[in-house]
Amino acid sequence: MTASNAPEPDQAAPRFGGVPVHKRLRAAEGTLERAVMVRLVERLPVYGALPPEQLGGDIAKQVVRGIRTFAEVLRTGELPGPAEQAAIRESSARRADEGVPLEAVVSAYHLGAEECAAQVFSAAGPGDLGDVLLVQRQLLAYLRLVSCDVAAGYVQERQMALGDEQVALQSLLSRLLEGGSPRAAADRAGVRLPPCYLVLSISVGPHPDELLPGVNHAVAARRKLRRLRNELQRQTAGIPLSVLSGSGGLVLVPYETPAAECGPADRERLTRMVGQLGRMCGAELLAAVVPAAPEDVAEAARLAGEVREVAQASGRGPGLYLLEDVLLEYQLSRPSPARRGLAALLGPLEGRPELLETLRTFLAAGLDRRGAAARLQVHPNTVDYRLRKAAELTGLDAARGADVLTLHAALAAHDAVRQGGAGRAPGRPGAG
Repeated sequence: MTASNAPEPDQAAPRFGGVPVHKRLRAAEGTLERAVMVRLVERLPVYGALPPEQLGGDIAKQVVRGIRTFAEVLRTGELPGPAEQAAIRESSARRADEGVPLEAVVSAYHLGAEECAAQVFSAAGPGDLGDVLLVQRQLLAYLRLVSCDVAAGYVQERQMALGDEQVALQSLLSRLLEGGSPRAAADRAGVRLPPCYLVLSISVGPHPDELLPGVNHAVAARRKLRRLRNELQRQTAGIPLSVLSGSGGLVLVPYETPAAECGPADRERLTRMVGQLGRMCGAELLAAVVPAAPEDVAEAARLAGEVREVAQASGRGPGLYLLEDVLLEYQLSRPSPARRGLAALLGPLEGRPELLETLRTFLAAGLDRRGAAARLQVHPNTVDYRLRKAAELTGLDAARGADVLTLHAALAAHDAVRQGGAGRAPGRPGAG
């Protein structure tokens, strides 16, 4: 058939009882609009909670537009073009901005389509089967296109909004870490400043997948980090602020108890949270915490970083640590004339790293030779031999009570000197 004798769209359009279906649809436009609006309010509570002005205004206009658009599809056999698709995406973006869930927006279009179908199919007779099937195909194609446009417009708007939110939250985090009043940054981010932030400096161990050959370790690390963030959000009342990588970082947990009033119960709660975070992300977590008022977060972040470093250097295992847990090691890591002298006590072991590590592990295991052997994955007799050798070289015996405290102090000083802590001025914690 040539273009010159092709049927007009109205002539090729499906008909029920001899009347074009699109004409039936347009004739019932007012009735359909009212029926769709009633169903939206009844079936989708989020629409029922919208202001009456919005329901009778923008929402009603979109319902009418949807009816007319589908009628045009029936008339021409063509799906909506770019202009109409853009209008659908724009409307969906407005719903996203208003906080209407995506599933409700998609459902609204399907409810409207159901009303349209019920209206026109009621006029179909036994001889209209071919046209009934045609209308069904066109309806499904229309809904497929509309659903895609609705999702595209909604997601684009949410991505833009989330981008703005993330920028505002990162700005608040930066302001907190700089010191001073974060009030203006919190207002811009729409965040209520809590009485206290639990400032966590976290070290994250590898997930087992990161150690497997042939596995994309970067992907495994990102999955671990995503699970950590999701669980952190789930465990936190409020908006946690964080700067994290696969190996750890800093987290600010909003807390309603003022810093000066935090006690054992708060520690227990946070210890459980850190343990749960580790289980959910599948990696060992070592964290140091310092509670602080919002204006004191900068100093607390530096202190938390140092406490974590000291806890790691002194052989502590996964878990939560406060300054009070590492008071001796922390103090000995500060610059002083005595620190280099203490560090020098372990000088004879400098070329024997296995002796130094055995000594460190034995002390961390509470002077338990079998526990130390298990950690080092050696025989207990090997531990005994290395401890005797270390005692010969240093004159300090880890099995002698009088020397244990000196060895603890010497290890802390040795670690601080080796890590370059001597360059820090007294009273000026490092960045961590």
